[in-house]
Amino acid sequence: MKQFSNQDLINFFNKVGLKTVIESDQRVFPASGRAEDVVQVLYRNMLDNGVEIICNCRVRGVDIEASQIKGVKTEQGFIPCDSAIIATGGMSYPSTGSTGDGYDWARAAGHRIIPPRPGLVPLVAKEKWVTELQGLSLKNIEATAYRLDGSRINQKFGEMLFTHFGVSGPIILNMSRDISEILYNQRETVRLCIDLMPNLIEEELDEQLQHELAIYSRHLLKNSLNRLLPKRLIPVILALSNIDGNKESSQVTRVERRKLLPLLKGMEITITATRPLSEAIVTAGGVDIKEINPKTMESKLVKGLYFAGEILDVDGYTGGFNLQAAFSTGYLAGKSAAQNVDG
Repeated sequence: MKQFSNQDLINFFNKVGLKTVIESDQRVFPASGRAEDVVQVLYRNMLDNGVEIICNCRVRGVDIEASQIKGVKTEQGFIPCDSAIIATGGMSYPSTGSTGDGYDWARAAGHRIIPPRPGLVPLVAKEKWVTELQGLSLKNIEATAYRLDGSRINQKFGEMLFTHFGVSGPIILNMSRDISEILYNQRETVRLCIDLMPNLIEEELDEQLQHELAIYSRHLLKNSLNRLLPKRLIPVILALSNIDGNKESSQVTRVERRKLLPLLKGMEITITATRPLSEAIVTAGGVDIKEINPKTMESKLVKGLYFAGEILDVDGYTGGFNLQAAFSTGYLAGKSAAQNVDG
């Protein structure tokens, strides 16, 4: 990251003709708003620097002799080289070519592969009512994930989204990496608790609830919570609390009101799985970074063999961190590989 920082990346894109903007959440995007423009400036820069691009040529692996790279094996023949960079990505978005081939080549070279699994990925829920809320977005909520023994996995504040299979959205994606580790390695479900009012402690929320019920005392309960909750969520909360939403708000007992509080402060969802790896934004796992020289991105096992990007066991939160990791490791691998050739 020190060799090629986020500011270095911005400077590079501006230099090659891509203007960038920093949005309110501090994320950096092309000023045009078009991802295709990023591809085009990189492509033009490759051509301007004399890069030869060979298309429609499937790579079969790398040739290694005496712990030294000798070349790349393809379906069209052998390409001799002193340096080779494996930058095939993980196994997310297979339509882009990230089908896991690079893992096989790295494994054949002697490298340990941390089992790939979904990194930033939506989560599958057990409860049917979750899927019935498809399309509903909740903002400024706090989600906490727990193991079955009650120990906390992680916690995030922000926005989430209900889907036809479970939950997604920024905080869910950021939590999914740790959750998937439990689901895949421990083979147990995860309890996700949603605090719909994280800015209020339970006593304050009870006062707010009493206030709302008093204002709408002559209204049906199901029509009295619109200022507290999204309209689509109200019947779900009432059903989970076993309270009749067709009774007048003035008829709600203290016991019934107190039954609402745990749901508003900790609505529980059972996470049974993640969506498939092919739907993940990034792949967790990959080439063990303990076997990579962090100063050059060169293999510690094979001279002249370098790795860059998502094929490595490196993944981060959503927000550009994974892209930056790819650009930084790519820059360093390319620089080091060129220096190796120059001797």
